[in-house]
Amino acid sequence: MTAERITHIVAGTFILLSLSLGVEDSPLFVSRTFFWLTAFVGLNLFQSAFTSFCPLTRILNKYGIKDGSCRT
Repeated sequence: MTAERITHIVAGTFILLSLSLGVEDSPLFVSRTFFWLTAFVGLNLFQSAFTSFCPLTRILNKYGIKDGSCRT
């Protein structure tokens, strides 16, 4: 599995989890402040599309996981 694929999995998981914890009608609701985590992940994905800088990919590369198209 490539670093790009792991990055997509982690980002998707964080977005879904933070939405589940932030939406008041959710059975997992904790606080609306979890929307800040959703915004942070979305902003990080947006900037990495333009700058090719992806912090998670850099971390995964240090652990020896092969790079995908998301460059460090």
